[in-house]
Amino acid sequence: MKIEDQFRVDVPIEDAWRVLLDVERIAPCMPGAQLQEIEGDEYRGVVKVKVGPITAQYKGAARIIEADEAARRIVLKGEGRDTRGQGNASATVTVLLAADGTGTQVSVDTDLNVTGKVAQFGRGVMADVSSKLLGQFVACLESNVLSGNGSSSETATDDGESTTATDDGDAEPPAAAADTGVRVIHSPEAEPVDLMDAAGGAVAKRLVPVLAGVTLLAILIWLFRRKKS
Repeated sequence: MKIEDQFRVDVPIEDAWRVLLDVERIAPCMPGAQLQEIEGDEYRGVVKVKVGPITAQYKGAARIIEADEAARRIVLKGEGRDTRGQGNASATVTVLLAADGTGTQVSVDTDLNVTGKVAQFGRGVMADVSSKLLGQFVACLESNVLSGNGSSSETATDDGESTTATDDGDAEPPAAAADTGVRVIHSPEAEPVDLMDAAGGAVAKRLVPVLAGVTLLAILIWLFRRKKS
């Protein structure tokens, strides 16, 4: 499934390039995502999505597989699996930057593969959701990162030593800490992305029968327990 998006940020292309390569710095702006640890060039964490009363959590990893500064091209590959075994998702994301006056135009092409219940929504709904979530990401990026208002966050190495990420996104490791090994990221737990809210009526119409069935099942289970008590 191919999804194409684009956005503009009001910073020079050199600044936009550095920021978009700093996954640890921009991760808090990704809706529903929580970065939990880093090992080498692999970033691991969870993404939570919610459909009505149902919440799913995907645990996975992503890495930058290409960063061509001359072409202003970044390629990321990520994959995740529903922690309850209800499906999985993988994506290759190609990001192209182009100067646009005093700002930067960013094109995002995503090759997405999903299985499980989420796959039933199809490309149209997924594209709508992607577009809305990208808008939320850009708004956060501009207000909390590009404006210089980003806060620092603590991380820890696998031997328990802590590091601190400053506002400019650079981590300051202890003198004796090695660059290898796992760094645990102590970040706040992310709020799930509400797919009903993100896609509006398109998703709601498809999910009404499913949610009705889940609600009915919950009522029947509750009544059955009352009769047995």
